[in-house]
Amino acid sequence: MKPKTAITDLLAVMAKLRSPEGCPWDREQDHMTLRTHAVEEVYELMDAIEAGDDHEMAEELGDLLLQVIFHCQLAQERGAFDFEQVARRITDKLIRRHPHVFGDVKVKDVAEVWANWEQIKRAEKDGTKHARPSALDGIPKHLPALARAEKLVKKAKKAAVFTASTAPKGLTRKQVAEQLFGLTATAQTKGWSAEELLRTETKRRERQFRAAERQAAKRADRK
Repeated sequence: MKPKTAITDLLAVMAKLRSPEGCPWDREQDHMTLRTHAVEEVYELMDAIEAGDDHEMAEELGDLLLQVIFHCQLAQERGAFDFEQVARRITDKLIRRHPHVFGDVKVKDVAEVWANWEQIKRAEKDGTKHARPSALDGIPKHLPALARAEKLVKKAKKAAVFTASTAPKGLTRKQVAEQLFGLTATAQTKGWSAEELLRTETKRRERQFRAAERQAAKRADRK
């Protein structure tokens, strides 16, 4: 019999809430109905962190943990996986992706740590349905538009397929912030959604970057 801990108590509470004797609301939920709740909890956690409020941070971390436990309970009920498997997988992944800590690999700086991480991650997924043949793969499609655009630019630069921006050079942080806000206000004035405009433009740029990546691969194959 496993010793009781805060985690085992939480797992038991979640199972009780989902049981026939539990809560009607909890019993009605599934992965899809819960999918946006984790995002909301992350934003609330960010607020607590930025406020430097340890009490709120602990509470919001608990709320985020609840989302993990809830999804694990749902998955366990349908025979997919449980919390133990989720915890074991992330533990194994951390050990595997830190060979400079748990193995004998030597690194000289953070850049080498990231390079090793990406190489290991790629090797893990190669040959599976989760393989990422493109350097641009792996960007969550539901990220907010600006965060998604930033991720795409970062990956495109690493893949050497980024087309330099035509924006004026030498802009200060304040000027860039003002332009972003101004463009958002302009879009709203015209009845457009700045979020959707940027999302659409990011998709267009991603198609361009992927085409450039394919062309570069073809040139490399001909050499």
